Amino acid sequence: MNRAAASVGSMLLAASFLVSTCLVSTCAGELQHDRAFWRAIVRDRYAIPVHESADALAHELSAMLASPDAELRDDLAYSILARWIYRRDTVSTPALLSLTDEWRANLKSGLGEAGTNSVLKRSFSALCLSEMAKREAKAPFLGADRYHNLLAEAIAYLEAERDLRGYDASLHWIHATAHTADLLAALADSPLFTAEEAAAILKAIAARLSTASGVYTQGEQDRLAAAIVSVIRRNDFGASTFEPWLAHLDDEDRDVWTATSVESLAHYQNHNYMLQALTVRISLEPSSPQMTAYREKVLAVLAQR
Repeated sequence: MNRAAASVGSMLLAASFLVSTCLVSTCAGELQHDRAFWRAIVRDRYAIPVHESADALAHELSAMLASPDAELRDDLAYSILARWIYRRDTVSTPALLSLTDEWRANLKSGLGEAGTNSVLKRSFSALCLSEMAKREAKAPFLGADRYHNLLAEAIAYLEAERDLRGYDASLHWIHATAHTADLLAALADSPLFTAEEAAAILKAIAARLSTASGVYTQGEQDRLAAAIVSVIRRNDFGASTFEPWLAHLDDEDRDVWTATSVESLAHYQNHNYMLQALTVRISLEPSSPQMTAYREKVLAVLAQR
């Protein structure tokens, strides 16, 4: 090989390395575009800019889900990702799977902390996963193993999250409980959903309400009620599961007026608000003997509380 050919070969190798490095940096979360770029995408009805890769941009947006800047995190990153996930043939299936796995891992990032910004990555990853789950229900792409693992991880996250803030004056929406409820509701619409998973979701929601450190004030009980309805409206839901679950939830408040504490009152109110929301949510469903029976059971519990 002559010197000129060797030089050209070295240049091509260097260029290839540079391209690979840029792709890895983007996937690792290094931001390549500024706020104006993302605002322009929203103004252009979420169209992919010319000469840009939706897959690479989606990974870049994913890194913004942890931002304390509400516009970057919510108005731009989540909003754009939600539209692109919903639209067919925008983000490739391999990229969708990669993002799903990234967000699944994010559910454990900083888990156990409360009052820190680490919750933003967890909460908005759960919200983005809910969009993946909605797509999965309409056009399956996850595969059975990934679907069931995601559902188990979502249940575990609902119970384990300790940062239960809703709206924060500086960070704006955090809403981990509501976002996880959205994820569970979407996952329950899949044909892969099992009776065991139905029971596990109901149990996890009861546990979340019974262990919350205070009364939810930003509509979390309603979002949890929506997840419950997604479970119980299924034709394959075992009706025999619902009544014992409801009775157990009610029984947890049996001593609220004889052994009153701040904690017991908070749990009682969270149960009450969820049951009230559940009654309304069931009433909004298409009429059926099954849903009517569930509504009557919830009303009977509420009537004697």
